[in-house]
Amino acid sequence: MIFTAVTTIIGFMVAIQFQTTKEPIVRDTRSVMELRQELTVEKERQQELMEQLTKNEEMLEQLQDTSNVETVIEDAIDDLKRSAGLTEASGEGILIEIVPYFDQHYQGGAIRSVPSHLVRMLINELNIYGAKDIAVGSQRIVSTTPIREVQGVTLINSRRITTFPLQVRVLADDPEQLHHYMMTSEVKEYLQYENLEFSSTPMKDLTVPAYDQSMRVRYMTPVKEDS
Repeated sequence: MIFTAVTTIIGFMVAIQFQTTKEPIVRDTRSVMELRQELTVEKERQQELMEQLTKNEEMLEQLQDTSNVETVIEDAIDDLKRSAGLTEASGEGILIEIVPYFDQHYQGGAIRSVPSHLVRMLINELNIYGAKDIAVGSQRIVSTTPIREVQGVTLINSRRITTFPLQVRVLADDPEQLHHYMMTSEVKEYLQYENLEFSSTPMKDLTVPAYDQSMRVRYMTPVKEDS
């Protein structure tokens, strides 16, 4: 009985050791920039949810306090269109220009466009520092905007972004503060590594175009009144 007990314990310990060596620990290999971008996305999502909750509560109070329900609904639809980027927007903001920069030691080839990961990083930093509406070139940035790279060319909303200077128009409540933030931002340094020069100018009157493509809604179905 003692021999059986000892061998059982030894066998159990060997099994645990074998299972530990069989399943190695998977480590997070993401870079600091990727982690920062993911954290930024989660913060933006949390802020959007809080703002949406506040708006819904205000609209509910309006519906309860008024008999003109149609007007409240129409105003809510217009507000949703503005928030979704389906209408042109104007106001104060900053104008960012990105151009290639070649010094006497440059030995690379022609620069065709701004790398897609730097465009995403730029948009993330703008959102962190208080941007309300953003357009890269002629493309309005909305919640469903894809930013990807195909054969060395960046595509935004499936449109090629190959024109320099690349203008990024940004609306903000405090353009001066946003301008100072961006001139000392990390994305400016990363652009310099890619031989791209970055400049920012506060603007009193700036217009951001509307999103000009069909807005695709996925994973949603209408709810019937009797359900």
